[in-house]
Amino acid sequence: MIPSLISWLTDPASWSGEDGIPARLLEHLGYTLLTVVLASLVAIPLGLWVGHTGRARWLVSLTNSVRAVPTLGLLFAVSLLLGPRISGELAFLVPSIVVLVILAIPPILAGTYAGIEAVSPAVRDAARGVGMTGWQVVRSVEVPNGMPLLLSGIRSAVLQVVATATIAALVGLGGLGRYLIDGIALGDYPRAAGGALLVAVLAVVLDGVLALVQRRVVSPGLTAGTRPGRGGGRGSGGGRGGLDGAGQDVSAAGKDSSDQMVEGERFAGRPARRSD
Repeated sequence: MIPSLISWLTDPASWSGEDGIPARLLEHLGYTLLTVVLASLVAIPLGLWVGHTGRARWLVSLTNSVRAVPTLGLLFAVSLLLGPRISGELAFLVPSIVVLVILAIPPILAGTYAGIEAVSPAVRDAARGVGMTGWQVVRSVEVPNGMPLLLSGIRSAVLQVVATATIAALVGLGGLGRYLIDGIALGDYPRAAGGALLVAVLAVVLDGVLALVQRRVVSPGLTAGTRPGRGGGRGSGGGRGGLDGAGQDVSAAGKDSSDQMVEGERFAGRPARRSD
């Protein structure tokens, strides 16, 4: 199998034409980017509102319940519902994108809500104490402190979409999933194995790129405690109970409740007091 797989991957015919690897890879990346952008437009504002106001937390639980729905069943149900009402190639594309967006919303919403919810109340109250409006608290305090969890949610959604878009080839979607579906149907197992390998490599590469983006975007004060030799094991952010992109608990790098109160009072311009 391995020599056949290598032969398929190195065959010039596999890298040219509409069915070539570059074309299928771009299709897969296009579906992933479109889906994550659409899901973010819905989930991030909703997560910010739920996390900031503390209202309608049931929405997070409700959307998380969607993860329990079988992906293949949801794909066929939406395709049968929407496909006959749409003409042309959109009849295959739209139902698949709708399902991918539905599956991408829960991790982004949960990550955004958890990131905002995890911000220390002392830091939030201190921001209000210096005269910040509600929107300024969200933009300048809650979003920066909740960024690790928000980006972790986006990373989870990207991996979810890359995997599900492969399955969506069963209902006519393009992308790398075509190699698996067509390879199995034609008995061309090197092609099927090559498609599976390309999907796995794509997922790893995208996750690595997003990890680098997260490292650049997140304030060093929130992650200093997770890096050896920097900050003495403590971070300066107000987050608590958060997870970084590698799934590590960043609350260990944060301050304890006493330190957060001191920080909040300093932020509000009041004399700091420490309870021993």
